[in-house]
Amino acid sequence: MPTPKLDRIDRRILEEIQADGSISNLELSERIGLSPSPCARRIKILQETGIINRQITLLDQDKLGLPISIYVMVCLENQESERLENFDRNVSAWPEVLECSLITGSDADYLLKVVMPDMDYYQRFLLKKLNRIDGIRSIKTSFVLRKIVQRTELPLDHIK
Repeated sequence: MPTPKLDRIDRRILEEIQADGSISNLELSERIGLSPSPCARRIKILQETGIINRQITLLDQDKLGLPISIYVMVCLENQESERLENFDRNVSAWPEVLECSLITGSDADYLLKVVMPDMDYYQRFLLKKLNRIDGIRSIKTSFVLRKIVQRTELPLDHIK
């Protein structure tokens, strides 16, 4: 299905459900000034076109005993496709890895965002998992001291 042209009502729907994915269709329709049936139809179209990818529940990592956030920059020996695929496959299987991006403009090839309960856990992760991937040249670690901004909502101001 082709991506629909989004209007201000679609934008309002997306803003509201990004802020609270558990909002009922009735409450959403009241907030955006649309009756429930057309509101539900718009959401269905947004889902079918992939604009709404999925709905999730955000958990508090500190309350779950995962207070340490770490950015890990990984540099490979080279970027052969088999090596990249092997790295991608390995890190995709590890639940500690929240994000992994192949990047440019840096000495690193990959930037990972990981969460850990403590330093001992990170040491085991580093030695028993990450360092065992074939073809890694270097690993640089940066620990988050304080989170200034942490959002999950995408900016939608460009949608008129």
